[in-house]
Amino acid sequence: MTLSFRIKQFFYNAFRELFVYHHSSLEFRAKIFALVISADENAKIENYIIVKNAGLKIYDNDEDRANLLMLNTKEFVKKIRENDGLHSERLINNIQKELKMVPRYAKKINTDDLQPLLMLPYDNDTIAYQKNIIEFLENIKEDILHEKREQIAKDEEKLK
Repeated sequence: MTLSFRIKQFFYNAFRELFVYHHSSLEFRAKIFALVISADENAKIENYIIVKNAGLKIYDNDEDRANLLMLNTKEFVKKIRENDGLHSERLINNIQKELKMVPRYAKKINTDDLQPLLMLPYDNDTIAYQKNIIEFLENIKEDILHEKREQIAKDEEKLK
């Protein structure tokens, strides 16, 4: 990463709400990735490469935003690991709460982007746990999209 990106990251961490367009959307996506990655106690750098590649796809090859997604994901995983007030269960509750407040975020859950993360663990229990998380995310996505479709349409219309 370049020096300019590191400086941006420093300011981003301090003032993310001011400097990053749609920061809450990016953070929501980071939480989704972090939830799956944190299920693997032996997560590797490859996990974050997968996140960055997904970010490049999501953000039309905008490397800065892809890097921010990757770094935000690392930050959430670190908080979960260090038990810094953010447990996996709390993160799940946070995701559910955000989906209730901003139902259009359900469209940001792309389980296809999460599937490559299942190729990295060697432990079958970890893989099964990650699959359960992805299935949970897919189910909550479908529920929200079905239950709140009218509200999502209105919200999206307001954003245009």
